[in-house]
Amino acid sequence: MANNEEKALKDRLSKLEKKYKESVFTKPKVPEVANNFEKNSFPDVGGEMSEPGLREKDLSFNDMNMSDKVEIKPIIESPSRRLSFEEGGNTSKKLKNSSFEEGGNSFRKLKVPMGKPMKKPVRNIIQKPAGGEVLDNSLPKKLKNKPIFSKPLFRLNDKNIKNDVKQVFEEKVARPSEQEIGNALNDINKMRKEVSKTIIGQEEIVDGLIMGLLCNAHVIVEGVPGIAKTLAIKTLAKVSGCDVKRVQFTVDMLPTDIIGITSYTPQKGFEVIKGPIFTNFLIADEINRSPPKTQSALIEGMQERQVTIGKKTFMLPNPFFVMATINPIENAGVYPLPEAQIDRFLFKLIMGYPKKEEEKRIMSSNITLMDFEDFNLKPVVTPKKILNMQEIVKKVYMDDNVKSYILDIVAKTRDKDFEGAEYITYGSSPRASIGIFIASKAKALMQGRGYVLPEDVKEVVFSVLRHRLILSYKTTIQKISADSIIQKILDSVRVS
Repeated sequence: MANNEEKALKDRLSKLEKKYKESVFTKPKVPEVANNFEKNSFPDVGGEMSEPGLREKDLSFNDMNMSDKVEIKPIIESPSRRLSFEEGGNTSKKLKNSSFEEGGNSFRKLKVPMGKPMKKPVRNIIQKPAGGEVLDNSLPKKLKNKPIFSKPLFRLNDKNIKNDVKQVFEEKVARPSEQEIGNALNDINKMRKEVSKTIIGQEEIVDGLIMGLLCNAHVIVEGVPGIAKTLAIKTLAKVSGCDVKRVQFTVDMLPTDIIGITSYTPQKGFEVIKGPIFTNFLIADEINRSPPKTQSALIEGMQERQVTIGKKTFMLPNPFFVMATINPIENAGVYPLPEAQIDRFLFKLIMGYPKKEEEKRIMSSNITLMDFEDFNLKPVVTPKKILNMQEIVKKVYMDDNVKSYILDIVAKTRDKDFEGAEYITYGSSPRASIGIFIASKAKALMQGRGYVLPEDVKEVVFSVLRHRLILSYKTTIQKISADSIIQKILDSVRVS
């Protein structure tokens, strides 16, 4: 007798297990009515739930009704809770009071998500009558004629993966094409060739000035009188096709002489008279001959590309460059530039004496014997082309290792953990890192490359850092230059 009861119980359990597997692992069937549904639309059955803390639950044998009539139903702990399923629709869609009769649709996993109190009741999505036919009036209005699609098989749920993919995609799209690099290099070579009509030799100075145009930055040129500092800047301004104005700084100059003034006349009333700063190319000749009050008039324009006259603010033309010259040998009648202003110059170029062969050519071809117009200089680019080349520079690729190399160089000026660091009073600001970053890209473009090498960083780091290092009085006594300290920094930093 006991054996018969045990056998009957095993048979019953076997049937239940078979029925459970069929119901759980069978893919849901879409009713025939759904064949005419529109794509990717689902019923808006928004609502909120009141009881937090609910989690996913899987069906098990404990969830079944162990009676003679076998039924498999999902567990609905409260009538106010809603169900959503992973297969057969989006997991965010809500159901309420859903029940599945024997022989109807069943789903692999039932999810009871967290939520807030429902705002409106939701009817059953599908009601299957005893006859087995799906009635049109058993579907909500928004569900009629709309298909049910399963969720995508592949999703990027990891934020890190999304960010990495986005970064790689943006870098690949942002890199300049070979045609863009070729066109930019062609324009750069044209400028070099045209400038060489008046400037003999001094290739590094000419490249530094052109690099300032590509970086949309300002350049200051230092050198003894008579070595064509002003002529080099004036020539570049001419071949760039930009509007040019020159200001000769003197000790009695006022800020309004540069930016402009608000004037009153009886006929016109108050009117703004704009100064020479409203141009594309401003030549600030011997800028250190004016007091700091006048020099500081350029700060707003150099950094923010705007000036304030009276109560009004005016935008400067685009592009806008300040190319300044300073005389390093005089002490009387000159004023050191404020640190806040000199830091706004991207490059400080040191213009030295020409070579003997170059000076021989200069003797027969110079501005003293000839007028500037006699050199027949022509604009080879336009302001629009300069702006376009500036955008190409921004797209030049730089690897993270090169970025780290730049950061290590600048950090040395602050940490002072290298030989010769005792001569530094204050290190460089983040503006130095930004300057080396963009200057290295411009240098790479001038070499015909769309990517930056560590050698590009080493070539521009002197021009970017030499005026940003605040040195102690010991350097003046011992005649130690900023370039020698920068070289020691480069010797102590390795490319990772």
